[in-house]
Amino acid sequence: MLSRPSQDAHARSTTSSPTTLVSLRNVEKSHRTSGGATYVLRRITLDVAPGEFVTVMGPSGAGKSTLLSILGMLDADFTGEYVFRDRPVHALNQEQRRALAREHIGFVFQQYHLLDELTVAENLSVPLDYRGVGKSERAARVADVLDRFNMVGKKDLYPRQLSGGQQQLVGIARAVIGEPSLILADEPTGNLHSAQAREIMELFARLNAAGTTIVQVTHSDENARYGNRTINLKDGWMEP
Repeated sequence: MLSRPSQDAHARSTTSSPTTLVSLRNVEKSHRTSGGATYVLRRITLDVAPGEFVTVMGPSGAGKSTLLSILGMLDADFTGEYVFRDRPVHALNQEQRRALAREHIGFVFQQYHLLDELTVAENLSVPLDYRGVGKSERAARVADVLDRFNMVGKKDLYPRQLSGGQQQLVGIARAVIGEPSLILADEPTGNLHSAQAREIMELFARLNAAGTTIVQVTHSDENARYGNRTINLKDGWMEP
């Protein structure tokens, strides 16, 4: 389904990467209420190296999705320090954060978030358009990803014409088309049956083996086994 880049290409990409891709120091997130501050995350200190596959687990309300939103630079309302590829995210303005995220982060969601009015090929083109990639290069990269993911025959279909597993496959292809440094996946198999879920997780494993860093949020012990490290959250705290 997915071809690996050459060893030389992988060596070039990893050689130029920072030794730590993600660094969080004492990150906290809270909401103001009439009774004071209600904390969602407490004193999160975490490093993620390039090429890791990290799983975040914990009960509902533990802060998992909030942590993913901060890592994805969708939520800047936190205290503490967040450094991504040697850039101090906590000190960047909104436009700088958006530009950094567009360049280096791909998202995979439980609900797919495909655009219903666009075909598969057009959905894949959207993140490249946001990054200002020219029309001819966009077309070439979409064609390449369609081929790599065995979706050439579905390029002109709309999301409603696809199964849930096929829609999630498009969502992953859309996340990787920009060759991100980091993929963030929030319950990526939550809406899939077991066979589809296994296929998606094996795809993540192959992407990770090819050099892509992945952080996934999941409730599934089986999905967690695809990663090389598990972080457990409870009531906003990282458990030792």
